[in-house]
Amino acid sequence: MGVRGSIEGTVVEVGGPYLLEQHAAAELAVAEDWRREGAIILHVLADGEVIGALRLADEIRPESRQAVEALRAAGAQVVMITGDAQAVADTVAAELGIDRVFAGVRPEDKAAKVAELQQEGRKVAMVGDGVDDAPALAQADVGIAIGAGTDVAIGSAGVILASSDPRSVLSVIELSRASYR
Repeated sequence: MGVRGSIEGTVVEVGGPYLLEQHAAAELAVAEDWRREGAIILHVLADGEVIGALRLADEIRPESRQAVEALRAAGAQVVMITGDAQAVADTVAAELGIDRVFAGVRPEDKAAKVAELQQEGRKVAMVGDGVDDAPALAQADVGIAIGAGTDVAIGSAGVILASSDPRSVLSVIELSRASYR
């Protein structure tokens, strides 16, 4: 939900919508404009009261776009499962050409989203790098951990990429198909 610290006796927290929910606090008015722009919005609370907001944006790496294009060309449907707000996820998905988005997903619910895709009859290869991805990596038919990720993600996956380059996922698929043949 965010981070919490104490500064001279004041509890200061920074987080997203779930933090605001926890404190039954309203977001700042500027957040609506930022949301339309696809920004990530974090609020700052002091002793449970909103005192500010931060506007962040994900920088999309060129190799991510190339990876999505290559996966789609190989016949894969690309799905994003993220804790980011819907507007942020939609902006990234549109820019990358991602087919389907599950946004606002809490870390503990990512595995359920993978299971939902499997119940649709899909074979799921999940790519992740964080502690929050570990259950989903274990649930997937093939869990692919980014080599620079956390130990728990690496331990939950069946395949570990040596680099952080998302284009390596296509290499895994090609190698698997060649091995199977």
